[in-house]
Amino acid sequence: MSPSSIATLTLFGLLTLGTSGCAVSRDQSTVGQYVDDASITARVKARFADDPTVSAMAISVETLRATVQLSGFAKSATEKSRAESIARDTPHVKGVINDIVVRP
Repeated sequence: MSPSSIATLTLFGLLTLGTSGCAVSRDQSTVGQYVDDASITARVKARFADDPTVSAMAISVETLRATVQLSGFAKSATEKSRAESIARDTPHVKGVINDIVVRP
């Protein structure tokens, strides 16, 4: 095998490895999806901060493939329900998993 063939194969291998590294994390398909999910998370948190019923500091928001997962603690069932409602009404959210625990 000639040195130029080895160099070409090496370059091809490096490019292949470089493009396969675009997956962000397990079960996350593309960088674009990661950015979209981060945008959804930011919008939900911002809406929590604007709402007097929901404690934005006590409720965590994570998004994967446009499904929002809420976790943390609420002071009442009303706060838990309102947080879920806000998340569901946020643009581009496909689903909500509400793992918030009510703790008086």
